[in-house]
Amino acid sequence: MKTTLRDSAAMRWTVLLFLAFAMFCSYIFMDILSPIKDLMQSTRGWDSTAFGTMQGSETFLNVFVFFLIFAGIILDKMGVRFTAVLSGVVMLVGAVINWYAVTTAFAGSDLETWFNNNLNYIPVFDELGISPFYRGMPASAKLSAVGFMIFGCGVEMAGITVSRGIVKWFKGREMALAMGSEMALARLGVATCMIFSPVFAKLGGVIDVSRSVAFGVVLLMIALIMFIVYFFMDKKLDAQTGEAEEKDDPFKISDLGTILKSSGFWLVALLCVLYYSAIFPFQKYAVNMLQCNLTFTEVSPDSFWATNTVTIIQYCIMLVVAAAAFASNFSKSKNLKSGLLMLAVVALVVFCYMGYMRQSAETVFAVFPLLAVGITPILGNYVDHKGKAASMLVMGSVLLILCHLTFAFVLPGFKGNPVGGIIVAYLTILVLGASFSLVPASLWPSVPKLVDAKIIGSAYALIFWIQNIGLWLFPLLIGKVLDRTNPQLVSDLKNGVITPEEAATAYDYTAPLVMLACLGGAALILGFVLKIVDKKKGYGLEEPNIKE
Repeated sequence: MKTTLRDSAAMRWTVLLFLAFAMFCSYIFMDILSPIKDLMQSTRGWDSTAFGTMQGSETFLNVFVFFLIFAGIILDKMGVRFTAVLSGVVMLVGAVINWYAVTTAFAGSDLETWFNNNLNYIPVFDELGISPFYRGMPASAKLSAVGFMIFGCGVEMAGITVSRGIVKWFKGREMALAMGSEMALARLGVATCMIFSPVFAKLGGVIDVSRSVAFGVVLLMIALIMFIVYFFMDKKLDAQTGEAEEKDDPFKISDLGTILKSSGFWLVALLCVLYYSAIFPFQKYAVNMLQCNLTFTEVSPDSFWATNTVTIIQYCIMLVVAAAAFASNFSKSKNLKSGLLMLAVVALVVFCYMGYMRQSAETVFAVFPLLAVGITPILGNYVDHKGKAASMLVMGSVLLILCHLTFAFVLPGFKGNPVGGIIVAYLTILVLGASFSLVPASLWPSVPKLVDAKIIGSAYALIFWIQNIGLWLFPLLIGKVLDRTNPQLVSDLKNGVITPEEAATAYDYTAPLVMLACLGGAALILGFVLKIVDKKKGYGLEEPNIKE
């Protein structure tokens, strides 16, 4: 039997590394403005509604112009290679527009005047209440939203392409471990963004938010290179196997009908939208939520903790945490495994201590993906060999509810307590990250059990499309709920009683957090329903992926 690249564990995991690094870069750009929401309000005049509308725009074209469905069709027709490179190009184009929107070159330009005078009313969309713009929205937020929409098309296309690519390279092997590992590594992008975005924005003591976005643009150039390298490796695999990827069965509308008739598919899709809507939109506001609920003392500019050197050191320690926790999953020696875990724990404690000493909400929230990096491969490996995917989703929903309720009702009680508040925040953020890791390890590898292999690209596209409805709606809702439930603050800001800087860190986040906890409650109910349906219909979601 002929040995192919796919049969080599080293080559399989190298391909995964390229795909994961590309997604790592895209995750950074997705949240590049999240840790500097307060600076967007004070330097660009974006209130919570403008910020939420712009952040929600990422998925607008995917949802309302059905771009994700087209992406699935492109993927099924043109194959993983072509779609991966296309997604990289689309992400980069959108990112460059997004960057220009927040530069000083845009401020005062003819284009700014045009955006101020236009896009204030979009026929039909305004009537339906789903317009990505509104009258009075800052011009920079409007153009930024246009760029973010284009970036969103690319990033979601990349998401379904990477999932399909992993299925292609890992089917019948360690697929859940691969998917879990890819998401764990990609999510380090969240921590990277939280640590570096504010640093670039405040570089040299002069605040310029466009520098943060430029950092993200450079990383997306690297992501495109990763996809191009993957293109050639995948092409070589097809040459070895004789697979003609571009000659799959032609896409038919009836394929979508087949997918939509599956109750298992619908349950997984709805679980996905509820789960992701409670996490991704929250990420965009998490730093500001911590700024509003914790007491931070400004660090002296002369202090070591205020230097950029400490940023680099903290980031290196974060990489040690991630690498040691991740590598411990693959160690055969018990002593080495214990040593790596001990190293990861010690490095995590040091990382948290440094975040506390730096007295910044961004570095506190940067801990979010670190526990996930260590446990996602464990969970993926468990699903591969033992099963229980549906049960894991139930467990994840419970953790999700508890975390959001802690943020809503427990954390505010620690305001004024600089140590207690930070400890509660760290523990809750770590657990939330861990609950999130249950999704890629259990949900995504279940999709191939629900649909035929030839239409799996369309199935992933449909799930992503349904998920994107939540990712469009909830950043928007959180922004509007924040402004509606803080009327005094909005009024004081409008009347000049308080400055934009003061307003940016004075919101009461209770209502949005309760709303997100309710999403977790709905996901919990659906998780139990999925278990019942799986038992009745025999999808095998509770069974292992690798048959011994």
